[in-house]
Amino acid sequence: MIAPMTYPIEIMLRGDERVYTDSLVHDGEAAGWSDRDVQQVLEKMLGAVGRVVSPGRTEPVALRGLSWIVSPYEGGVVIALEVHSASAVAGPFPVAQDVLNASIERVLNGVPPSTTVH
Repeated sequence: MIAPMTYPIEIMLRGDERVYTDSLVHDGEAAGWSDRDVQQVLEKMLGAVGRVVSPGRTEPVALRGLSWIVSPYEGGVVIALEVHSASAVAGPFPVAQDVLNASIERVLNGVPPSTTVH
């Protein structure tokens, strides 16, 4: 059985000086994630943003209309996402920056369009 790992997420809303925190739970170590795992992590990050922007809303998220970067931080890397209403940073994840970067690129280039956009 693969143990779930918990990573912090910080969320900042446009026009709001507060920083909201949440947790991202995902199975397995980041170094062993597949592209599907990375897709799920990105969706969980956007879901966390959605819960802060619109508490109680449960619509699915779409991996469109977002900017992202993978940056080194404290011996690992963080994923920073930005959408029109907010930004979020999750991690650090113990994985090589170029490996996670390549996986995110593959995921974002291969995800079919959705009708819900953040």
